[in-house]
Amino acid sequence: MKLRIAFGDTLREIRQDQHRTLREVSVKSGVALGYVSEVERGQKEASSEVLESLTNTLGVSMADFLILTALRLGGIPDTPETLLDEYSDLVVR
Repeated sequence: MKLRIAFGDTLREIRQDQHRTLREVSVKSGVALGYVSEVERGQKEASSEVLESLTNTLGVSMADFLILTALRLGGIPDTPETLLDEYSDLVVR
């Protein structure tokens, strides 16, 4: 699965879980409606700034969005303990 598709799937899932329309997210984020739609369908690769605007509008931190996307891709364990054990050398203390 391509990353842009996983990003789009994650955004769509969050938006639909909140019962929000594409138009509402578009208006509140300042991202064009057609572009939001294309990002959700995996047709456009959104910049980090666009992703941040969309996730902020949806009330989800960028970190949580990236974790949800990684889980969709099957790339990280699904428990914090396992994650910390596996990647403890990367954790800044």
